Amino acid sequence: MATSHQFCAVSGRAESFKLARCNSMSGLIDFGSSWKRKTKLLRIRTGNGLPPSRRGLSVRSGPKQKIEDPITADEDISSTLSPFTPDAASIASSIKYHAEFTPSFSPDQFELPKAFFATAQSVRDALIINWNETYDCCNKLNVKQAYYLSMEFLQGRALLNAIGNLDLTGAYAEALRKLGLALENVAVQERDAALGNGGLGRLASCFLDSLATLNYPAWGYGLRYKYGLFKQLITKDGQEEVAEDWLEMGNPWEIVRNDISYPIKFFGKVISESDGKKHWIGGEDIQAVAHDVPIPGYKTKTTINLRLWSTKVPSEDFDLSAFNAGEHTRANEALANAEKVCYVLYPGDDTEEGKILRLKQQYTLCSASLQDIIARFERRSGEKVKWEEFPEKVAVQMNDTHPTLCIPELMRILIDVKGLTWKEAWNVTQRTVAYTNHTVLPEALEKWSLELLEKLLPRHVEIIEMIDEELIRSIVAEYGTADPDILEKKLKEMRILENVDLPGEFADLVVKPKEVPNVAATAELEISEVTQHNDDEEAEIGKQPNDNEEAETGKRPNDDEEAETGNSMEQKSIELELEPEPEPEPEPPKMVRMANLCIVGGHAVNGVAEIHSEIVKNEVFNEFFKLWPEKFQNKTNGVTPRRWIRFCNPELSKIITNWTGTEDWILNMEKLAELRKFADNPDLQTQWRAAKKSNKMKVVELIKEKTGYDVSPDAMFDIQVKRIHEYKRQLLNILGIVYRYKQMKEMSATERKAKFVPRVCIFGGKAFATYVQAKRIVKFITDVGATINHDPEIGDLLKVVFVPDYNVSVAELLIPASELSQHISTAGMEASGTSNMKFTMNGCVLIGTLDGANVEIRQEVGEENFFLFGAEAPEIAGLRKERAEGKFVPDPRFEEVKKFVRSGAFGHSNYDELMGSLEGNEGFGRADYFLVAKDFPSYIECQEKVDKAYLDQKRWTRMSIMNTAGSYKFSSDRTIHEYAKDIWNIKTIELP
Repeated sequence: MATSHQFCAVSGRAESFKLARCNSMSGLIDFGSSWKRKTKLLRIRTGNGLPPSRRGLSVRSGPKQKIEDPITADEDISSTLSPFTPDAASIASSIKYHAEFTPSFSPDQFELPKAFFATAQSVRDALIINWNETYDCCNKLNVKQAYYLSMEFLQGRALLNAIGNLDLTGAYAEALRKLGLALENVAVQERDAALGNGGLGRLASCFLDSLATLNYPAWGYGLRYKYGLFKQLITKDGQEEVAEDWLEMGNPWEIVRNDISYPIKFFGKVISESDGKKHWIGGEDIQAVAHDVPIPGYKTKTTINLRLWSTKVPSEDFDLSAFNAGEHTRANEALANAEKVCYVLYPGDDTEEGKILRLKQQYTLCSASLQDIIARFERRSGEKVKWEEFPEKVAVQMNDTHPTLCIPELMRILIDVKGLTWKEAWNVTQRTVAYTNHTVLPEALEKWSLELLEKLLPRHVEIIEMIDEELIRSIVAEYGTADPDILEKKLKEMRILENVDLPGEFADLVVKPKEVPNVAATAELEISEVTQHNDDEEAEIGKQPNDNEEAETGKRPNDDEEAETGNSMEQKSIELELEPEPEPEPEPPKMVRMANLCIVGGHAVNGVAEIHSEIVKNEVFNEFFKLWPEKFQNKTNGVTPRRWIRFCNPELSKIITNWTGTEDWILNMEKLAELRKFADNPDLQTQWRAAKKSNKMKVVELIKEKTGYDVSPDAMFDIQVKRIHEYKRQLLNILGIVYRYKQMKEMSATERKAKFVPRVCIFGGKAFATYVQAKRIVKFITDVGATINHDPEIGDLLKVVFVPDYNVSVAELLIPASELSQHISTAGMEASGTSNMKFTMNGCVLIGTLDGANVEIRQEVGEENFFLFGAEAPEIAGLRKERAEGKFVPDPRFEEVKKFVRSGAFGHSNYDELMGSLEGNEGFGRADYFLVAKDFPSYIECQEKVDKAYLDQKRWTRMSIMNTAGSYKFSSDRTIHEYAKDIWNIKTIELP
């Protein structure tokens, strides 16, 4: 692997000949000179008569040399970091330069898409300076860094976020005005990066923002998906999926590091050398190539890195002879197999090929990232690498179970490549790796077929088997062998390998002594049960036979007597023996439990909300908690207040700043609590409502553009946007709307207007392509909307809208406009949620269950400012048991709604499967597992309270203000401080 690659970009009012000189510029810079001299070459010179944007930049993918000279008092790192404060004129010059000399479009016209790319590249110039300085500073100080591995990073648009964090929004707006353009029109040209789907990826992106803002040394690692998850279309048939095209016009933010690539191997076999060392050979080889995206902090020069991996093979793997022979597909097979690893987020895994592809994705992320982390550690260490110090310089956080293969991969590299012993490697691995759990749903706790893993990653399975043995030893040491039943229970729940026999040395630990039955006595007992003799006869038959007599005569006692009665015991015995034996039950599949591996292989396990972490400790992983209580922690999630208030809701931000008297709340969210003392102030309430109305007007336009529906900005905006899943209970929401609509239809116009608050009910979210029930829910919502929205009797009193292709940019419009937001998952099933935090920050009142972070949000904003309904987590198991026993009686209103749906009120679609899932007492896809029927009465009654509260706008506005004022706990800054202190043990770096 090469150590460095120079990129050169010249911006400002530059003559065309400077472009020709760009390629030679890096050759004029002595990268072997001192670190201070290098950084001085990157400084933006001001006050010398030249525009700040006329400069040469050298962008490096990695450190050029080992750091040998110590930091001295006269060489202060901070002195080399210079500010970037261009004015509007120099920014406009830079944009024009990039439009001409960094083209992605034809030179004919300067239209909005081209303007966006040129503007983004201009911003990237500023980020590159801070990016390089941050990187060099971390290397110079050789600090411990955190590496956040996630299958998803849901970034959203980057332009407004970047210039906002650089504090250049005004300057860029003015520069674009000089060019005849509006910043907001340029910004909307950017396509959302399709690198995630839901809360998991958005959380990861919020964490990166906070890490940079708080000056922590950290990187993110992910995959560069060419087509993302999918682009969602809503048609008359419901959801349809097409490939996402986010990269078709290119990505102005990323820098391809063609010199940073690592080999990734699949399949093959493991061989043992005479000295006992293992080698993984043969198989399929690909390369992972780095693409870097800068992540700027807010009003700080710290700019960290998100490194995304794409996959390819070397050009020599293209079979030229096959191509020339007309076998074009075969010629390109190796490249196609490599590239498809990064085509799609979460490819369908109903087939073995789909499962293999998902595993390839997970292993590629883990292997490439760890190879990169280790290479950087070795470069920093110099000539003598001390592997025992690796955990003192590196913290690896696994975001959910997708990166679990980090554990066996780190072990493999340390043992097979670096030559450490098992004990040394295991110590390093456990001290380095930590795991964030995001789910308590059994189907979401990843398990992989052992056979499939053996096929794809044979060496890793050997290591996993050894880790499983380590775990068995720990369990045996803790619980002993005196009680085989207890030991067997512990092993069954805790082992990494499921349905796999115990290793040889432990095979006898749970074998319980068995009595050898007396065959004759057993047969006689069985016969006695069949013939139903009286007590005396049964007692006689039950006696043990006289062995000598039986041997001599070949008969048992009483044989002649039984023959006389026509009930020969011998005949009955033969009949019993001839009965066909039942078919043996198929062996359960051998699986690898990834969450168990995460817990065993890491030093910390955290949940993401207080209630979730308690469920993790007391239910899901209780046996592990009892064994290693010190490993388990809570880290309640948070979201970045920069993107989720400051930038997406500028009007509300100004109000907050004016009433708190400072902008410090953006970095210190506790200052939002100051709003509480003004919650009843009429002036604040008037301004607050005006900001909300302004945001609602933007959503009115969005809905018209995306769906064609006209909605009233004077109606309550009631929003549920999140991944479509049965446990999130969009079905409960839409059935509540159906009940509301049915009530309206049964009233006169006057009664309707008097009873109901006008509402616009907005849904958004994607159903996974193979999740049939979730797609049925999407179809049902759109059918209900099509009926209600065209009903002239209802008019603006009720509208139902499904916004297609929900993403971060749509959320940035919907959330500031929201007045009621629904977070109504079955209690105990949502780990945390993060959209609930975003809604609360923006002054939205929540209706929800005591689930996930709802519990803590309600505590912080006040019970009177949260609409609570539904069963609580400790009740859920009992309610399901009640259902299974046939004791549950549904509310008559719920039965009315189902009947109304089946009446054809919403078209001719067949909803039997959807409604059937809410019926019956047992069976897959039935019995209302998520308790929609149980919670329905309390839900609709709670909605009546919502209507009543909304009619009193003074009260409602106060509730809205109190939600924002109580949201300070849910900043990702707080969460990251806790991770840094309690799990990663990293310190901030001081940059001026």
